[in-house]
Amino acid sequence: MANIREYFRKKEKRDKEQKPPRISYREKIKSHKFTVFYRVTLVLMLLAALGAVAFIQWQNKVYTESVELSNVEIRIPSDAQMMPFASHLLTYSKDGISCMDTKGNAVWNQTFEMQNPMVDINQNVVAVGDYNGRQIYVMNTESVLGNITTNRPVRDFCVSAGGVVAAVLDDTNVTLICLYDAKGKELVRFRTTMKESGYPAEVSISPSGELVCVSYLYVDSGHMKSSVAFYNFGAVGQNNTDNYVSGYDYIDTVVPFARFLDNRSLFAVSDDRIMFFGGAQKPVSIAEKLLDEEVRGVYYGSEYVGLVFNSRESGSRYRLDVYHKSGNFVCSIEYDIECRDVLFHEDQIIIYNESDCQIYNSKGAEKYAGKFNKTALMLIPQSASYTYMVVTPDSIDTIELR
Repeated sequence: MANIREYFRKKEKRDKEQKPPRISYREKIKSHKFTVFYRVTLVLMLLAALGAVAFIQWQNKVYTESVELSNVEIRIPSDAQMMPFASHLLTYSKDGISCMDTKGNAVWNQTFEMQNPMVDINQNVVAVGDYNGRQIYVMNTESVLGNITTNRPVRDFCVSAGGVVAAVLDDTNVTLICLYDAKGKELVRFRTTMKESGYPAEVSISPSGELVCVSYLYVDSGHMKSSVAFYNFGAVGQNNTDNYVSGYDYIDTVVPFARFLDNRSLFAVSDDRIMFFGGAQKPVSIAEKLLDEEVRGVYYGSEYVGLVFNSRESGSRYRLDVYHKSGNFVCSIEYDIECRDVLFHEDQIIIYNESDCQIYNSKGAEKYAGKFNKTALMLIPQSASYTYMVVTPDSIDTIELR
């Protein structure tokens, strides 16, 4: 009897020692959540790895052929000039200006009579006016927005992405810089003279229309000088004389080219340097590089600026030096064709002429090199990746690289 009781006592002790600990309901839920979390994390890491591989393959992909997606017959007057306008085609002459889409349809047409039409484009807005004339027309990619009538001859002008026009007007003893809205209402006017500030050689307006940059040329004590001045027509500049907020002087150089790339970034090119400025309210100099070679061409997009020089390398005729809008040097591209234009579109750098096309990415790696099937008068990138409108003497072709 004692042995039986001892047996059950030892068995009960063994069962207690071997019985797994009881897990609470809360602990089970916590364990399940951790399991789900680890599984989801693993899947996301796998998808990220696959995405990274696909992105690297896409970045390194080299396109070998162009495929024509569509073809539309058009007729462009022999005396017409052409410009890319967003993803559209802009044509203009002394008799008028028109906008055409990829299907060859006229979006709008504006007639006029001008002796020396000048055109300025800012994103989806274009302005056209006559040098020494008194009319400036403003349009976007959808319609004509309005026209401006000045009371003095127009020497130069630029337009913002919102349709505000900054115009340089000539007077007998002074030069006026006036801002107008697209309907022709005068917003701002200030005077400049050779004695006080110099002659405005270049004017540029930010996409928002709030900042205006003017490059002045003047002579001081027998030395030629240039002054890059910034004016703020927003709240910050209201308490400043003539809305002037900042400026920089350069001795023995001419600054004939200045452009806003966005609302806080601008670059300027002189005969001996390239300058970068930054700031949405009071722009300041952020970078500058002296140039010891003659600049053959200046090109730019929303992020990058390109300067063309004669090549120093054997086997190439030209060199394109690319800078980021921050002023940092990005890359140099050696090429041998006589280019019609250099385009910066997203991550693409496009160099082309009537028969040849070369495309690089922003790191300078070649993505495509080939020839057009027809004479290319104009190449206009489209919204779809590596798709372009090619304007020929008698057609608009839409092509895709593969």
